[in-house]
Amino acid sequence: MVSFEFATAGRILFGAGKLKELGKQIEGAARRLLWVRGGSSDAIPRGREILSASGIPFTEFEVRGEPTIAVVGEGVRAAADCDMVIGLGGGSVLDASKAIAALATNPGEIFDYLEVIGKGQPLVNAPLPCIAIPTTAGTGSEVTRNAVLESAEQNVKVSLRSPLMLPRLALVDPELTYSLPPGITASSGLDALTQLIEPFVSARANPLTDAICREGLSHAARSLRRAYENGADKEARAGMSLASLFGGLALANAALGAAHGFAGPLGGMLHAPHGILCARFLPLVMEANVRALETRQPGHPALARYTEIAQILTGEKDATAHDGVRWVSELVSALNIPGLSRYGLSEEKFPEAVEKTRRANSFKGNPIMLDEGELTAILERVL
Repeated sequence: MVSFEFATAGRILFGAGKLKELGKQIEGAARRLLWVRGGSSDAIPRGREILSASGIPFTEFEVRGEPTIAVVGEGVRAAADCDMVIGLGGGSVLDASKAIAALATNPGEIFDYLEVIGKGQPLVNAPLPCIAIPTTAGTGSEVTRNAVLESAEQNVKVSLRSPLMLPRLALVDPELTYSLPPGITASSGLDALTQLIEPFVSARANPLTDAICREGLSHAARSLRRAYENGADKEARAGMSLASLFGGLALANAALGAAHGFAGPLGGMLHAPHGILCARFLPLVMEANVRALETRQPGHPALARYTEIAQILTGEKDATAHDGVRWVSELVSALNIPGLSRYGLSEEKFPEAVEKTRRANSFKGNPIMLDEGELTAILERVL
């Protein structure tokens, strides 16, 4: 039996209406809060009402778009007198919340701790306690130990990562996703699907994340298209909130793969939404992996896992790995995910994208090492 470690948020509360319990969760826990939020969620007035009723003073800090190093620096300054951080929003808001909580208690500059473009030093002090409340069903950031930040100068997205960054509480209320428009439902939901497929076939898969991925894939298979077509479908919304949570649990304790290996660097190069990038790359990476495994390592266990993924997604016991690729490809088309030429990807950028992808931490979890030609062929098809 393989050895493994599993770590997650200190506590997870899941269920429709759970936001109402936030006041009870913070009672007596802080003298002053930093409330990190997005700019458009319907949950913002409810969150403000709950925090106001708690009697704990709080400072609001708004995050629009994907978090940058500069925005996190502003958030750290806003947190100067705070002893707890609450993040309410999509994955970008939650990542900003975790980064602010971490850097508020650790000395030096952010580049001392960033991967790839920084020194990658470990955090020395525990972050401020952080409560993560997602308003989308996609990233699973409420239970992950890293924050993805954009560096405008280097045109790259990199992680601030530490086991200490796991939130104190993950509060997942599917009601907060009911008003999501179809486009965000699609891109965030396909991000969740990617984060269930890649850990399951990754080089660091383990029995616990396997079980989580199987359950999450079942929820995503029956819920994502329904949530996209009818946002008022409460059962589908709950299913996708579970799929997103399970994807976060899996990626934090296994590994990802080439789809995320592409998405990280290209997110910085193109400033394209992370979910769109994952969605476009997922079926093409699956296809390339299956072909490479069949050709170069036909006995590799990931091939059987791709077959199992296909059987879960299609509901067919005799489905093959290639059927799974087709199912995902058809779903991406049905959910109207645009090509990446819309975001400025062109052939001239392929060499830089391939080089950065091969150095990305996520790429190292891929079940087989794809070569430069295979990676370039994928890029040609996402335009």
